[in-house]
Amino acid sequence: MKKTLLYIVCWALGPLTMAQPLRRSLTLQETIDLALASSIAAKQATTNQTSSYWQYRTFKANYRPQLALSGTLPDFSRSTIPVVQPDGTTEFKEVSISNSDVALSVSQAVGLTGGQFFISSQSQRFDDFNQGVRRYNTFPAIIGFSQPIFGYNALAWAKKIEPLRYAESERQYLEDRETVATTATQRFFEVLLQQVNHEIATKNVENNQALFRVAEEKYRLGRLSKNELLQLKLSLMNAQLAQAQASTELKTVAMQFAAYVGLPQGEKVTVQAPQNVPALVVEEQLALAQARMNRKERFLFQRQVLEAEQKMAEVRGKGGFNADVYATFGLTKSANSFSESYVRPENQQQVTVGFSVPLVDWGRQKANVKTAQAQLQLAQYTVQQEQTNFEQSVLTQVNQIDLLKERLRITASADSIAQERYDITKSTFLVGRISITDLNIALQEKDQARRAYVEALQAFWVAYYRLRALTLYDFERGQPLADLTPSPSPAERGAR
Repeated sequence: MKKTLLYIVCWALGPLTMAQPLRRSLTLQETIDLALASSIAAKQATTNQTSSYWQYRTFKANYRPQLALSGTLPDFSRSTIPVVQPDGTTEFKEVSISNSDVALSVSQAVGLTGGQFFISSQSQRFDDFNQGVRRYNTFPAIIGFSQPIFGYNALAWAKKIEPLRYAESERQYLEDRETVATTATQRFFEVLLQQVNHEIATKNVENNQALFRVAEEKYRLGRLSKNELLQLKLSLMNAQLAQAQASTELKTVAMQFAAYVGLPQGEKVTVQAPQNVPALVVEEQLALAQARMNRKERFLFQRQVLEAEQKMAEVRGKGGFNADVYATFGLTKSANSFSESYVRPENQQQVTVGFSVPLVDWGRQKANVKTAQAQLQLAQYTVQQEQTNFEQSVLTQVNQIDLLKERLRITASADSIAQERYDITKSTFLVGRISITDLNIALQEKDQARRAYVEALQAFWVAYYRLRALTLYDFERGQPLADLTPSPSPAERGAR
């Protein structure tokens, strides 16, 4: 009977047990890895890089041969048209005709000159259904080119700028990942700090309960005043209130943390304080050299100046003397049948030279050129200032790392001392040698020291990942992050 009852209880409680959300414990590195793999921010970084990749593929495709098939099948018309007679009168005749054509062409852009070569083959068919006439006109082969003279060469400028833009996007992808790591670190320590606050609050409740029980006994024996007893009771109530507040804040930051790093909804999580801190010796010149070499600013600054130079070239090229040359050479033949239209075709040539020269523009072209020159100079000055600001931010971050390492060492020592002092003060209070005020002071200092240590940990690790983002360099391994971070896979890019 007892076994049967036990089975029933287990069966009833089984689903409740299984329904309990799992509590997952994460280290700092596990948190960062999880955020890089699952967070929305990491997926956005991958998507941005993928978009830049396909934009670059589009740019490269512009310099490759383009094969195209075009045509009209058919262009049918049935109508009545006026026909002027030899005597000057007009007669209206009904016509029923169809025109069809198809063309196959290959074109190749020439980036060096901005021109284009092309080869095409065309065939046309005409049908007059009222007269029973059918004619074919073919162009078996046409070779030609078009070339702007003294004009703006957009292809040449794109060949200078677009590779820089793509190199920027690759570095931006690495920076975005480090930003994710930095934010994940920030969220990790927010949870850790609230865990510590909750642990402190829980421990304080336990200590105050124990002290209050001792105080009640002392009060009963007449060894403690009513005022001191009430003060201890008030301390207990404040500790219980602090515990409830800490519990609420812990739940809030834990939910925010789980949502950011990509944990399933409802999964409980705790974090483990880092036990070891890397013994970093970050040299200013090393950090500066790596930042100059690895960051997107290396390509961004070049691109900004080139784009200003491009704008000036465009203004000069489109506002002055312009000429275009268009030339073709090919074969053509007309016949009553399709096969005959390819027999002994005749030569055909076409050469066209067009030009435009502004004669009077009331200084518009000069003003446009001066504006472009000013914009170029402004871009150069802006780049110089941004370069200086960027390098200063790197050096500032390096110095901050050294400062935070020292702060971490001091707060760790202070945490140990404050804990030891509180233990001694508590023991002294229990034997009645100090007042409750001294005990509360020691308690507050202990709690403050513990929080200060966790905050120092947070400041150090966040600063470290910010330095990584500023330099795109792993100072622990001594390698650029580009050598350690894989690019998005073909599947992520949607490649086929």
